[in-house]
Amino acid sequence: MALPAWLTSRKRSATARSVLAGEAAAEAARKQEQEMAAAEREGAGTAEAAGAEEAEFPVAGDVHAAAFFDLDNTVMQGAALFHFGRGLYKRKFFRKRELTRFAWQQAYFRLAGSENADHMQDARESALSIVKGHRVSELMAIGEEIYDEYMAGRIWPGTRALAQAHLDAGQKVWLVTAAPVETATIIARRLGLTGALGTVAESVGGVYTGRLVGEPLHGPAKAEAVRALAAAEGLDLDRCAAYSDSANDIPMLSLVGYPYAINPDSRLRTHAREMGWRLRDYRRGRKAAKVGIPAAAGVGALAGGAVAAAAVQRRRR
Repeated sequence: MALPAWLTSRKRSATARSVLAGEAAAEAARKQEQEMAAAEREGAGTAEAAGAEEAEFPVAGDVHAAAFFDLDNTVMQGAALFHFGRGLYKRKFFRKRELTRFAWQQAYFRLAGSENADHMQDARESALSIVKGHRVSELMAIGEEIYDEYMAGRIWPGTRALAQAHLDAGQKVWLVTAAPVETATIIARRLGLTGALGTVAESVGGVYTGRLVGEPLHGPAKAEAVRALAAAEGLDLDRCAAYSDSANDIPMLSLVGYPYAINPDSRLRTHAREMGWRLRDYRRGRKAAKVGIPAAAGVGALAGGAVAAAAVQRRRR
């Protein structure tokens, strides 16, 4: 079977596994969007009130523009994967020893204020081993509860307002995160966003195998996911915006015409200043710089992950 145009091979620096991870995430995001739209038509979907500060800028509608938001420390304080681990421990999915490791990783993340590749990899491996053999539907239901328990109160109001400004302008808004696509999809739906690009875990017959499709959606893989989704959605990346706190996301931020550094780590802050990118820091209750959408920018679900993985693999054969 011939690959669709938006999945055709291109010359790029990412590894094959990054490309596969990005394409799987994009496929999952599109299916999530379709499912969420159907649920809204049936009156089944409700978005939470933003509870955020009023956005400072108007954004004109543009069907070829969209916004991509990193999750951890950009939209939400801390790492979604660590919060998810706390919830699973509460439900006796693993022992205290594993909880101690999750707690240390979360403490490090909050104190450092940035991602560490070794810590994040260790956390992902822990999560995969914990969910192996469990049903996708079971983890999705638990994820809804964990969001209420550990995540809802950690959403940055300022970043939430930025996302809402894009939505109010008629633009689509996606989360882009290394967290599992199932967890990311729950957060996106609860915030009223369009959908999420996240790490796709393999499942067979609705049961997790403990393996990933490609690699975690991190660094270059995030850029590949955004590139693939933009091609599928007919977006002009030069008219899109992206938001992140981490220098690891410079590949994604560099793809779009309007990159924003939110709660930036030191490397991203330095890079953003050198490139003239806009900055905002919500951690200290201050604005690093006024953030606005330039006029040119505004003119002119885990089951989903499993289906996406299968679809991408079929297209590759």
